[in-house]
Amino acid sequence: MSKNLQKAMLVQVTRAITHFNLIESGDKVVVGVSGGKDSHSLLYALSLYQRRYLKKVPFELHAVHLDMGLGTDLQPMKEFCNGLNIPLTIKHTDIGTILFDIRKETNPCSLCANLRRGALHNATKDLGFNKVALAHHLDDVIETYFMSLLFNGNIKTFSPKTYLDRTDLTVIRPFVYITENQIKELLLMESIPVIHNPCPANKHTKREEVKNLINSLSQQYPDIRQKFLTSLHNFDPKNLWPVKENNKGRWG
Repeated sequence: MSKNLQKAMLVQVTRAITHFNLIESGDKVVVGVSGGKDSHSLLYALSLYQRRYLKKVPFELHAVHLDMGLGTDLQPMKEFCNGLNIPLTIKHTDIGTILFDIRKETNPCSLCANLRRGALHNATKDLGFNKVALAHHLDDVIETYFMSLLFNGNIKTFSPKTYLDRTDLTVIRPFVYITENQIKELLLMESIPVIHNPCPANKHTKREEVKNLINSLSQQYPDIRQKFLTSLHNFDPKNLWPVKENNKGRWG
């Protein structure tokens, strides 16, 4: 079973990399690792992909962790990266202090994401790497869509590949075809370590509310994730409303 799951996930990761041209020969890819199940699983999957396709598509992997200053034990992460023979850089930051001690944020997620994004991009540039791999999976794609719809009135989600012209970096998401349940199974079967998230806001976010909504819908519609993925591939803008010809305001 372990080998079957491993093979299935490698096939899906390879498909995403091929469909969206995520990794090319000569790329230098930083994997942002938080210590959580998603990022550690992505690092593991990309190490498998690298070993299998190194001669065909030679590229480098490097793990980067942003220490938020919340007292996390990083030893399991160090041992995990060492076991995969992937170098790890730990960048110490004051993000935790800024969010919870100085600004005393009650809803810190948006600001935290911006601060971490900037720090990760800077670390990638300092290393001389050109791509950043993030562990967003198919459930994240769906949740982001519903969050945009429910809280902002927008129909959108993130892309598998985004070029950032301000930093000359490319963000890639090789897990966009992988479900969260597959990641959970992989953790158990491959004994991938997970570091406890010490963030005070963990599990108390709008994303967690939407995650519960999707899980509830999946009880009634078990194939909702695959149907959503199919809809992204088959999307036609003509099926939505045209732009208003006489735009007088929000409801004009």
